[in-house]
Amino acid sequence: MYAVIKVGGKQYRVSEGDEIFVEKLNANVNDVVTFGEVLMLDSKVGSPYLSNVTVEGTVLKNGKAKKIRIFKYKNKSRSNRKTQGHRQPYTKIRITKING
Repeated sequence: MYAVIKVGGKQYRVSEGDEIFVEKLNANVNDVVTFGEVLMLDSKVGSPYLSNVTVEGTVLKNGKAKKIRIFKYKNKSRSNRKTQGHRQPYTKIRITKING
């Protein structure tokens, strides 16, 4: 059994036991999080969401991803080289139950 859920503006295909990295959530480690925005469950498709279907997960870790390097370059004007970057915060979740 699998489901497609929407978290932080992105869609994830999950099944029980999967570990996913999502945008940072306001939850502590070992908290149980419930996702109500389920777009699809096996072959049932919602419009836009399925009712009475939830996905539960346990927060494993909050952290930051590897540094992303952004390099901007304008041709023939060497003074405008620019290097930037950031580390995107994330939450690692293990899917424990799909209710539906």
